[in-house]
Amino acid sequence: MTNRTTASAPASHVDITAATVLRGDVIQVGGQACRVSDLVQLPQGAKELLFETGESLTMHRRTRLRAVRATGRR
Repeated sequence: MTNRTTASAPASHVDITAATVLRGDVIQVGGQACRVSDLVQLPQGAKELLFETGESLTMHRRTRLRAVRATGRR
């Protein structure tokens, strides 16, 4: 049986930087999947990622991470 409330759009793995990260991206940090709920622009091209859990992560301009992103986003 499929639970319609947990059904999601198709997703793909993407490489992200501070310039390309989006709200809704899911990043694995310490074995925990964290969904980006908000972004704060910081000096010198860095961004603070705020997760749904209330935690945060700072991505510097040269930081590269792998994320899961829903495809077909508008």
